[in-house]
Amino acid sequence: MGRRVLITGVSRFLGALLAKRLERDPDVETIIGVDLQPPLTAFERVEVVRADIRNPLFVKVLQATGADTVVHANVVTDEFEMGRGAMKEVNVIGSMQLLAACQKSETLERVIVKSSTEVYGSEPNGPAFCTEDMGPLGPPKSGYHRDVLEVEQYARDFGRRRPDICLTVLRYSNILGNTVNNPVSQYLGQPVVPTVFGFDPRISFIHEDDALEVLVHAVGQEVPGIFNVVADDAVYLSQAIRLAGRIQAPVLPPAPVLAQRALRFLPFVELPDHLARYLTHGHVADNTRLKTVFGYEPRYTALDAVHDFALKKRAERIVREPTPPQWEDDLRRYIDRKLAEGPTTAGGG
Repeated sequence: MGRRVLITGVSRFLGALLAKRLERDPDVETIIGVDLQPPLTAFERVEVVRADIRNPLFVKVLQATGADTVVHANVVTDEFEMGRGAMKEVNVIGSMQLLAACQKSETLERVIVKSSTEVYGSEPNGPAFCTEDMGPLGPPKSGYHRDVLEVEQYARDFGRRRPDICLTVLRYSNILGNTVNNPVSQYLGQPVVPTVFGFDPRISFIHEDDALEVLVHAVGQEVPGIFNVVADDAVYLSQAIRLAGRIQAPVLPPAPVLAQRALRFLPFVELPDHLARYLTHGHVADNTRLKTVFGYEPRYTALDAVHDFALKKRAERIVREPTPPQWEDDLRRYIDRKLAEGPTTAGGG
């Protein structure tokens, strides 16, 4: 009998990518995608179930499907997407109800929770690298930071109650590449990128291809524990902006904290609170356990992720360029001439 995998957040970027990837895996018999929003991706053999993981009835979905693996990818990182109240409901209450349902399952073997390196926070006196055994660098200063801490606490409680189930918590860094669309890519995609004057934080990324492969690896292997999902290197914010082909514009309000708040409301994109602080102070997570214990070696560096993002933006500019009027005039004349000549017969001279 093949694997039965249930994915929450199948309409979101990573959830949809994982579902498409598992469709090609002959060892996966059934894929159940759960979300309230209809997925934009067309699936071949994913059973899409419209359900709210915040509802206690979700336990019936888990029982009816007989899933042996649950991938919890339904995590909202952008407070502007649905408002802070709804964001907390989805992240915290949704995770609590989901893990409560998993606790009652008799068929479950693995639970994979998508978390974030935001669990460490961003502080001016932070260490060079954040390891998985470290707690937050300071008290939570954003709603998303609090959400991540609470979600991981629920996950640890679940792990203590069901030690027979393999629990894997993946702390993702910022995902970047040539297809992902998130607040970080929107920020770096602006023609002029505002930064806080006097601050040039070290930041890290994980390439979207590596982000997917880590999930696939977690589904296929039993590797319990908490792992930072981040590329080997880090870049300075100014370096990322330059590699992306953008212009840096330092902001200079009376105090750095005001500059940080100013970043949240930009002309082309609104930055979540936690991301504005991250782009002021930054933090870099250590991926040693990802490579030595989890068993995955990232194929792309942070520089590769920025490079692929830059290629995507250049391609978009090329596509958006209008057709030169001379080309259009020549094309119209050619079409008019061919229509006036009429259809040619096969073999005609």
